[in-house]
Amino acid sequence: MSVQSVMFQGTASDAGKSWLAAAVCRILTNQGKKVAPFKSQNMALNSFITDTGDEMGRAQVYQAEAARVKPDVRMNPILLKPSTDKDSQVIVMGKVLKNMDAATYYKFKPQLIPQIMEAYNGLANENDVVILEGAGSPAEINLNDNDIVNMGMARLANSPVILVADIDKGGVFASIYGTIKLMSPKDQQRIKGIIINKFRGDKALLESGNKMIEKLTGIPVIGVLPMSNIDIDEEDSVSLARKPRQKETGKALDVAVIDLAKISNFTDIHSLEIQPDVSVRYVVKAEELGNPDLLILPGSKNTNEDLAALKKNGLFNAILRAHQDGSVVIGICGGYQILGRMLYDPEKIESSIKEQAGLGLLDVATTFNEEKTTTQAVAKRRNFTLKGYEIHMGTTNLGINATPFSTICMTNGKAEQREDGAVNSDETVMGTYLHGIFDNPYWTRHLLNKVRMAKGLAPLVDTNVSISDYKDQQYEKLARLFEENVDMEKFTQVLRDSTKSKG
Repeated sequence: MSVQSVMFQGTASDAGKSWLAAAVCRILTNQGKKVAPFKSQNMALNSFITDTGDEMGRAQVYQAEAARVKPDVRMNPILLKPSTDKDSQVIVMGKVLKNMDAATYYKFKPQLIPQIMEAYNGLANENDVVILEGAGSPAEINLNDNDIVNMGMARLANSPVILVADIDKGGVFASIYGTIKLMSPKDQQRIKGIIINKFRGDKALLESGNKMIEKLTGIPVIGVLPMSNIDIDEEDSVSLARKPRQKETGKALDVAVIDLAKISNFTDIHSLEIQPDVSVRYVVKAEELGNPDLLILPGSKNTNEDLAALKKNGLFNAILRAHQDGSVVIGICGGYQILGRMLYDPEKIESSIKEQAGLGLLDVATTFNEEKTTTQAVAKRRNFTLKGYEIHMGTTNLGINATPFSTICMTNGKAEQREDGAVNSDETVMGTYLHGIFDNPYWTRHLLNKVRMAKGLAPLVDTNVSISDYKDQQYEKLARLFEENVDMEKFTQVLRDSTKSKG
């Protein structure tokens, strides 16, 4: 196998390794190479459904977009979706295997290596380069014996490693040195370069530190990337802490997103964030909510627990007040379920809460069951064609005071006729199972213009922003940022050398 490869590992979560992997995917694709991203094991509540109905992590989706290829579940063969603080849903090659607690999974995961390697080798045989990504930190010495995603995966793929460090967190040189020195000597030899990310200020001030860390570790610092405002989908919920909490001045529409504890697929909101007249803010406390023009309840990995939390922290009543005062309310997936009258979980599939009342803003009731719906979908809402994807457990039934939000007409490329979601009589409350609903620019602008007109504002025209075009521009910016701030000769040499022992 003569495929080239390189793996990005981080000194901590959110160091930027996913972004840098995406940057390299775009750079090499622009050079005419066939490139595939790969992460053996992902832990995230932001996921995506491929056109074959398989579930995978969002980071490898946007890396695939950067490489101008379709997302393929082989790019992320193992996905862990935390259900509670103690256990996660284990998804293998896009399908749910079972729920496991951390100790059980730690013992189990070596059994997944054959499937991981089948996925990796398949991509390696079909591409010129595979860009691998680690998870968290490779210096988690309590977990390294059974590691399948950091140095364990680097060994399996026989791949060189670039270590990414986030200087914005502070203590960058200590984190670099500590991470490297906690590895075995053989693993240390796999690290061929260090990239310092999210730097602010004059790079000249780092030069002495870079020289010292190179002397201490024997590994060159091959790049220092500045803090940037490049706007790419975030996968890690850690990034939500950076989201706005207050309305941006000068924007006509105030959109409030309820920041649920188990929030999932918050990438659904990205298309609203790029609208010229929209200010999106994330709300944690009841007193922050106020009376937004549009209030969004996003997806949730544990709907019942998030609903119970809304009741406890006062947001439950604050949402009801906001709607009474004129806010249009939209729920997506778990958020849609919360908008209903009742949630039933008799078999305790999602949580220990067997049943509880929802907000009652939609005349629907949801019952959780073992079957998980994972599909891409095309739907019709009046004269709009809507594309999205579904990831949910549970069946929602409409009462006499609710009408369907849309009609699904195709799933995974096959014709189908069924109803999705619900709206109330005056269409001030809407719910749907379609993730990516706001990625449909014509419907989204139609919705926003209705909200504008309700405020006495004229509708905006010719502002149908394409999220795919916008993302493509951001990937190009990211590629340029990498090329301008990394020693590309040294990086290219790392790639060339990666084939020497792969025969």
